[in-house]
Amino acid sequence: MIDVYTWATPNGHKVHIALEELGLPYKVHAIDIGKGEQFQPHFLKISPNNRIPAIVDSEGPGGKPLSLFESGAILIYLAEKTGKLLSKDPATRYTTIQWLMWQMGGLGPMLGQAHHFRLYAPEKIPYAIDRYTNESNRLYRILDKRLGESRYLGGEDYSIADIASWAWTRYPDRQGVNRDELPNFKRWFDEIDARPAVQRGVQVLTSQRPAAFDDKAKETLFGATQFQKR
Repeated sequence: MIDVYTWATPNGHKVHIALEELGLPYKVHAIDIGKGEQFQPHFLKISPNNRIPAIVDSEGPGGKPLSLFESGAILIYLAEKTGKLLSKDPATRYTTIQWLMWQMGGLGPMLGQAHHFRLYAPEKIPYAIDRYTNESNRLYRILDKRLGESRYLGGEDYSIADIASWAWTRYPDRQGVNRDELPNFKRWFDEIDARPAVQRGVQVLTSQRPAAFDDKAKETLFGATQFQKR
């Protein structure tokens, strides 16, 4: 059994989708980040960076429990555990990992900044909005170009790289991106969106997540609370 400590966010949904695609049994433990549950001691033992998702696999390597944080590391682990969603062919494998790292280091963080300054920042800062909106568009164009060359990010087979990027591109309008200008992206997104495991994955904890952050949640997520020494 895999225990998943998570919330209904793009990074959380990456792991939910992967578990559904792989057919692995898992138990969900909600970590409500708007209420500050990511700072509780029991969660910090699993995820010292106080970020979701994190997992504990009771049947890890050698039959011993293994805990992991960072969604990209979790995706690689789950793929290697099952022998699925990550090719054994070296060239395809490293191409897939390359695009996974692109998502982890670029697409996710930059779209997250676009979300913050466009939707959540207490004051509108034109420079920041323009910077991250422009960067979001640049990254989507890279995604669209790649998907004009290959059916999926890693090649001809669906992989963890697709799961990771797809989870962050569900709402391009919130990032100031017009999906109609990205035909390859649209084809790829809609194909993945239609997968039953993906639809199940994005429903995990979604009903428990508030429609919007209240002031207390915004302070917890973006204010001084997150920077306290623990």
